[in-house]
Amino acid sequence: MRRKTALAVAVLPLYATLTAVAAPAASALPALSGKTVEYSVLASDASGTAAIEAAARAAGGTVVASNKAVGLITVSAPEKGFTERVSRSRGVFAASRTRPVGYAPKAAPAPRPDAVEKEGAGASNKAPAGQQKAAKTAGMDPLDDKLWGLTSVRADLARTRTIGDKRVKVGILDTGVDGNHPDIKPNFDKALSRNFVRDMPFDELGQVFDGPCEFRGCVDPSDWDDNGHGTHVAGTIAAAADGFGVSGVAPGVTIVSIRGGQDSGTFFLQSVVDAMTYSGDAGLDVVNMSFFTDPWLYNCDNNPADTPEQQAQQRTIKTATFRAMNYAYQHGVTQVVSLGNQHSDLGAPQPDASSPNFPAGTAHPRQIDNATCLSLPIEGPHSIGVSALGPTGKKADYSNYGLEQISVSAPGGFFRDGFGTRWYRTLENEILSTMPRNVALAAGLIDAAGNITPAGVTAGIQKATKPDGTVGFYQWLQGTSMASPHAAGVAALIVSQYGKYSGGQVTMNPDRVQKVIEGTAFKTPCPTPRTVDYLKEGRDASFTATCEGDVQFNGFYGHGQVDAYAAVTRGAEFL
Repeated sequence: MRRKTALAVAVLPLYATLTAVAAPAASALPALSGKTVEYSVLASDASGTAAIEAAARAAGGTVVASNKAVGLITVSAPEKGFTERVSRSRGVFAASRTRPVGYAPKAAPAPRPDAVEKEGAGASNKAPAGQQKAAKTAGMDPLDDKLWGLTSVRADLARTRTIGDKRVKVGILDTGVDGNHPDIKPNFDKALSRNFVRDMPFDELGQVFDGPCEFRGCVDPSDWDDNGHGTHVAGTIAAAADGFGVSGVAPGVTIVSIRGGQDSGTFFLQSVVDAMTYSGDAGLDVVNMSFFTDPWLYNCDNNPADTPEQQAQQRTIKTATFRAMNYAYQHGVTQVVSLGNQHSDLGAPQPDASSPNFPAGTAHPRQIDNATCLSLPIEGPHSIGVSALGPTGKKADYSNYGLEQISVSAPGGFFRDGFGTRWYRTLENEILSTMPRNVALAAGLIDAAGNITPAGVTAGIQKATKPDGTVGFYQWLQGTSMASPHAAGVAALIVSQYGKYSGGQVTMNPDRVQKVIEGTAFKTPCPTPRTVDYLKEGRDASFTATCEGDVQFNGFYGHGQVDAYAAVTRGAEFL
């Protein structure tokens, strides 16, 4: 039994011991003062939301968001005195500050590129000498010959059995989805999509965070993505197979955006929990989660390097996330999660010097206790954890690994794969998928007329044009964020093939989906030797990784590499 499963069981009695909270003290309440900030307040029990809403108002706060399924509310209140007041109330599990409120717009956004996902963006896009263009296959799209990940998971062959059913709905819990991208639009359900995020131009220190608000009220439409990450993920899962651009692993299923990430790529607790519980309420079948919940890479119970308030914040994140993931699971949602890009064994985590990452510049070094520190949502209950491979099948240098959290492996891209060959350090080693036009324009990769700029050529931006002039753009990225959607696409095909149909709905128990995706994965043994370094690829010794386990289950590949064709043709053997 892996550690995450044990935690899913053990967490309930642990939290049950914390439900008894002292009655309000008779002493005078502390005065409220300072600027207005936001707090997360979590009920001791999910059914106690109304009580903590009343307690928050009595303590001088204003409730701005509430999730009754989890018992989590967001409250705006003065920065001094509120925590002490509300924590005295019966039924409050924890109250912790999250962020300030009230921002002014700015002139221009500051880029926040992910060092892993955008590695190689400045490299030449020139293909290696002798590269041959793959022949088109029936049902494939023009740019699919560049999608080595699609053929690696045998999604092209799976189409001889099913492209996925439209009634199967896949939630993209990410930075949003460009629902008007020509490869996304045919499969996008705008009516069911939701945005749970407010844009934040600046952080509390005056540093650029999301950049200026693009829409009045600082809330983007549900079909908008100012980051590009969520749109890339969505394209890998379910870009339409319609003879244009690229196609996804499950090109016949429905895409639903349940946005929980800021433009900056940061994911705060309330919006993440709201998106998770909405996935259950909306009847989604699969949700892809390629992120960790900020501002803590690892949420610890009582890390001595953290202040009491920071400790309370992390305990709140752990408890609320567990409740939300259990809620989604109980409502039939299969949750596919990226393993993370810290090149770490999640069973023996390295010291963390990156947290808290909000506001920027406030991180401090921490030793991480594996028994009490969790990275979420990957270490939450019912998650299908996915590691990343390069085109040679080698574990990507950045990918997390280890026996505790991994379920399967999938193509995530590995820019430095193929050392000693003509493919080494080429963008074609990464994953190509859909890109919002507005993101390409803001980054200077295209001009206002839609022409690819010299910077765009260097970054490998691809462009497709329909006869009517409709244009789609595509970018290369790498990361476990790119591996997870390959697995989520396979999960959607599994639900399509083996789910129970009733009217306009399809249902399949998430445990059964997991049995099929793990059982039909291509069994892959540990490499020989088992310890792999990436020194020749230019990485330091911290990237060195040792694969534990056997061909049936190991820390690099889990139960194996996801296989769409095997899943839809042999999946019944595991049900």
